[in-house]
Amino acid sequence: MGVVKISEALRLAKEAELDLVEISPKAKPPVCKIMDYGKYKYEEKKKAQQARKNHQVIKVKELRMRPNIGEHDLENKLKMGRKFLSAGYKLKLSIVYRGREMSRQDLGDVLLDKIVLNLSEVAEKEKDNPLAGRKKSIILAPK
Repeated sequence: MGVVKISEALRLAKEAELDLVEISPKAKPPVCKIMDYGKYKYEEKKKAQQARKNHQVIKVKELRMRPNIGEHDLENKLKMGRKFLSAGYKLKLSIVYRGREMSRQDLGDVLLDKIVLNLSEVAEKEKDNPLAGRKKSIILAPK
């Protein structure tokens, strides 16, 4: 409609039985729109609900172990890891070092490599985090 006085814009909105909504108040002159504001808010609310509904949250399961884990315990951890990966979860493998184990971090690296090799048919390495404090971790994603 171009540049219109406020009183004229309000009259036009009243005649159309709609609302006069200010879109950009800082512009020179301010930009307004004639529309049904209640319907607009309702549609925005529905769009937000639909976006939340379609939003997919990626869940991460964590398996924590120490570098000198027993063979049978490692098999159980691997079985749980396969179960999590087949269910669609990402898997975070964490090696926690305690005491003098910090001086033998190579054992933890060897263990992580062994686990990645065992799970290679169902997962691929996504992220390799460096040592953070006393914990080293990697993240595996399902294939």
